[in-house]
Amino acid sequence: MQMDLFNNEKIKAKPFLKWAGGKTQLINEIESILPDIFTKNKKIKSYFEPFVGGGAVFFHLASNYNIKKAFLYDINKELILTYNVIKNDHQELINHLTDLQNHFLPKDHSERKEYYLSIRKEFNHNLKSFSFNNYTNKHIIRASQTIFLNKTCFNGLFRLNKKGEFNVPMGDYKNPTICDETNVKNVSKALKISNIFNKSFIESEKLIDEESLVYLDPPYRPLNKTSNFTSYSENEFNDEDQVELAHYFYRISKKGALAILSNSDPKNEDENDNFFDDLYGKYDIKRVQAKRFINRDAKKRGAINEILVKNY
Repeated sequence: MQMDLFNNEKIKAKPFLKWAGGKTQLINEIESILPDIFTKNKKIKSYFEPFVGGGAVFFHLASNYNIKKAFLYDINKELILTYNVIKNDHQELINHLTDLQNHFLPKDHSERKEYYLSIRKEFNHNLKSFSFNNYTNKHIIRASQTIFLNKTCFNGLFRLNKKGEFNVPMGDYKNPTICDETNVKNVSKALKISNIFNKSFIESEKLIDEESLVYLDPPYRPLNKTSNFTSYSENEFNDEDQVELAHYFYRISKKGALAILSNSDPKNEDENDNFFDDLYGKYDIKRVQAKRFINRDAKKRGAINEILVKNY
């Protein structure tokens, strides 16, 4: 049943995790290129985000447009677990997050580190026997630990090693907001219109039609070798995957779907690198400025170009 999210109450949802490559800073650019068919009446019949990540674009649209149905995908099973918990059991999650926050904040730095490492150890230990497919109260606990680790770890990274274990050290925050109760409630409301899948982007293709708006935010092609740190799932996304995604973009375009894709701009490092210009040459490519905050060298954290591709 269609939720009447807009006539009776206004949702103001935003990403509930810090997420490397999150699109919050590009929202205005993306909003400016949305098709007129959606912006005129503020209605979207079906919205697809096959690499949902932190969900900045979805939450912006859910807060400002009447979306009849949304389809959100990601191969990161920890992320999708957390989305499902917020959708289905947000109040229980808030209770767990409040408990974690009340235990963590009063401690001094050394005590915080000890507590952080204990949560991280438990999180990784439980992975060995955890059933992601069988939804239980353990999912709520795990989602609360995911959010806790994300809000208190170094740089807000969500990084998993090859075993799927969370391996980021603790950050140095004075008063991190571990439980943002208002936003968790708003995110839960926004997610009521969504179908959430722990699947590859390819799986979304069969549901996409000419009435769909599709936003694609894949793992960015690294600009250089040093920027290609461990990804946010056990799976890497290499140039062959980028090519496969371009073929997918072509196929959904032939279906009549309206699609937007974002990625890094190789020309930041090599003006002769036409990787994406060749892949998406028949579509509209716009170069926009964005800031990269995650870099080992603080001097290299600054404005660079990214690309936005649209098929209309």
